[in-house]
Amino acid sequence: MNKRMATPGRAKISDVAKLAGVSPATVSRVLSRPGLVAEATRLAVMNAVTATGYRMNYAARNLRKQRTGSVVALVPNLGNPFFAKILEGMGRELARGGYDLLVADTLEGEGRHRTLERFLDPSRADGIILLDGLVPHADLDQRDDLPPIITACEWIEGASLPRVMLDNREGGRLAVTHLRELGHERIGIIGGPSQNVLHQARLAGAEAAAEGAQLVSYPGDFTLASGQAAAELWSAMPHATRPSAVFAFSDEMACAFMARLHQRGFAVPRDVSVIGFDDIELASHLTPALTTIRQPKRDLGRAAAGIIIDRIAGREIPEVTLLVPRLMLRDSTAALAGQGAGVDKT
Repeated sequence: MNKRMATPGRAKISDVAKLAGVSPATVSRVLSRPGLVAEATRLAVMNAVTATGYRMNYAARNLRKQRTGSVVALVPNLGNPFFAKILEGMGRELARGGYDLLVADTLEGEGRHRTLERFLDPSRADGIILLDGLVPHADLDQRDDLPPIITACEWIEGASLPRVMLDNREGGRLAVTHLRELGHERIGIIGGPSQNVLHQARLAGAEAAAEGAQLVSYPGDFTLASGQAAAELWSAMPHATRPSAVFAFSDEMACAFMARLHQRGFAVPRDVSVIGFDDIELASHLTPALTTIRQPKRDLGRAAAGIIIDRIAGREIPEVTLLVPRLMLRDSTAALAGQGAGVDKT
């Protein structure tokens, strides 16, 4: 016997139940908690949903459950291309869990942190993924009305928040180990702000791998401008004391460093080897292609999304989720014997 289908887009939950041969309560259970329903029943219901064109009223469901259906990601500097793939992976995983991803920048003019009060309101979001390790403690301390919060990429020292992060110390160790294996004994470091946790972890790894090599520090803040400034400092040094290799703690700084040296008549890696960190999409398209430390950015975003979903649901989650970095060998690094770092072209 044929069962009449409701008009697509106007179907009710009772239409789905009738077509699937189950109760409306079972349909509701499949749509809200599919793990509690037998696979055969779940498939029958989902097929009926497709056939009828039924659309769940998420707003009404969330209101009943006192949910917003959204997770907010708080990002420092949305203009940084590094975050794009993280947010992509995060958004897809959240969508699978029935959540929308909202994104906000934690910074305003001149690098100042915005007041985060309105983003930390549980009436706006069911959970927060914080990607900024420099958010003031005052925004998070002494609050008992916050939605679930985890940190991703960066973290806040002293704050008891779950972390999803790369093993940044290992990344720093991989970079300097590579340069040491190429014979470099004077290595420039373009770091980040000294109080930044990523800078501290990467520097610790670099220092652990130095093995007697001299590390020369240039100021940095992960931006293009600081990479250019480091190039000016490097090129102004006497040729006998210039580092023969430079490790930039972000690909943006590495790209800007290489570009400014090219403008001044130097060549990479002939005059100086350069290695970055992050493996942004541009890195492999440069000339020369940039050797760098890869962060599995989509994986990091997916992991952070999965953990915030579990935390919202009240499930047990790990305190630290650590992802593994990978050295991406390209053309911007070379053995010391093949370089002409002693030639002054200024």
